[in-house]
Formats: sequence, C-alpha cells, structure tokens
Amino acid sequence: MHEQSNIPTVRNLDGEYYRVVCDGNHVCRCFSDLSESEQDMIMEKYDAEQLRRLCRCLCISLRQIGDALDLVGDE
Repeated sequence: MHEQSNIPTVRNLDGEYYRVVCDGNHVCRCFSDLSESEQDMIMEKYDAEQLRRLCRCLCISLRQIGDALDLVGDE
C-alpha cells in the first residue's frame, strides 16, 4: 500500500516505474516516489546485479536533474 503521508508529492523524476496499490487502486509510481517500505519490498527481491542497475538509473536521473538546474553540492 502506498504510504501517502511519507511521500507528499509525486514527482515522476527517476523514470523507474513500479506498480503499487494506492487507495485501493493500482498505480504506477517512480521508485523515488515510493515510501521507504515500498522501496524496501522491491529491493529485497533484487539480486546484486539488479540493485546495481537500479543505482545506475537513479544516478543518471540525479545527474540529469543537477545538469538541468545547474546544481552543485557543497564540498
């Protein structure tokens, strides 16, 4: 079940979509829009290679967001 209180805004940023139940309906949500428990449920089924691929996809999305907004973290 999608824990709406933990994720206030669905942003669709990372492009890694998963089907979850939200308010009794099946919906597709990006990995970053899932609650921590929903993310845990997905990752516990993954082997090491699947986790590496997920990390790479999330890193690419993070880089694209940073590039689009010209963001640089503090050193």
